[in-house]
Amino acid sequence: MNMYKWLEEALSAKIKKSMPVLSYPGTQLIGASVQEVVESSELQAKLMKAVADRTPMLASVGIMDLSVEAECFGSEVIKNRDEVPTIREPLIKDIEQVKDLKIPEIGAGRSQIFLDGIKKAKEIITDRPVFAGCTGPFSLAGRLTDVSEAMILCYEEPENMEILLAKCTEFLIKYAKEYKKIGADGIVMAEPLAGVLSPDLAERFSEPFVKAVADAVQDENFIIIYHNCGNAVNRMIPSVLRTGCKAYHFGNAIKMKEVLDLIPSDIVVMGNIDPVSAFKDGTPESMREAVLSLMQENCEKHPNFIISSGCYIPAVSGWDNIDAYFNAIREFYSDK
Repeated sequence: MNMYKWLEEALSAKIKKSMPVLSYPGTQLIGASVQEVVESSELQAKLMKAVADRTPMLASVGIMDLSVEAECFGSEVIKNRDEVPTIREPLIKDIEQVKDLKIPEIGAGRSQIFLDGIKKAKEIITDRPVFAGCTGPFSLAGRLTDVSEAMILCYEEPENMEILLAKCTEFLIKYAKEYKKIGADGIVMAEPLAGVLSPDLAERFSEPFVKAVADAVQDENFIIIYHNCGNAVNRMIPSVLRTGCKAYHFGNAIKMKEVLDLIPSDIVVMGNIDPVSAFKDGTPESMREAVLSLMQENCEKHPNFIISSGCYIPAVSGWDNIDAYFNAIREFYSDK
């Protein structure tokens, strides 16, 4: 699939399809737990197919498990039946460990499971693009060192932080190339930790490393959608755009209108219905209100806006709310 053309068609469409980060609630459709899905390529593909069959999504989005890449480096992962895996404790506890950190091979940890899951999904989902998920460079570094320690290192050990980021980026490039090789149409790269950085720090410790991944893999057949759900992302938009990713996805911590006003109209921007208060804890009625409000505020002035969730939708989110989300989008466009 020509992904540049796909983006152009998404931009020009009068009735735009949505692209929420919708995967984990698919566990309800296939009768599997989150833990079972993150450990099985077969279940991942089955889940993605079930979600694709149930919804009119613009693209199919793979499981967003931000522990996978850290696990490849050697981090210990905690898995619970119905929760997204997390890192038990920082792998890097002394900055001197950074110099000795080995860059893992593709297939380490559960990376092969996720690669195989996307490959199998591509074989059975043929009516829309299939995107894999991966962690961004600074967010991966934060999982290897601990979030607060990553921030401290930016100030106190910037050179060592850059060494760590270079190693994270080298692995992510290899990982992205493998997704491209097996036929994925692109990656949704989650770089949420960059959202806590100041614009100057983001420019140094996130931007060039995300750009390196984008430069290494993007072409007409494979694109990167950049995700950042930080509450300061509107202050770092110039840096975010310089990464060169082909589309951008933002969280519900910011007002979408403020971000859209800063981004050229020929670039796809997605977001930002709250995945917790709307999808998980809301009602069909409150979901309808949230969707229509966001679309009425942004769609007319910003034709490059595509509504989405603000981040990945929790597994326990009710399908009544998810169905109401898509119904509200149809309702909005039925009046146009």
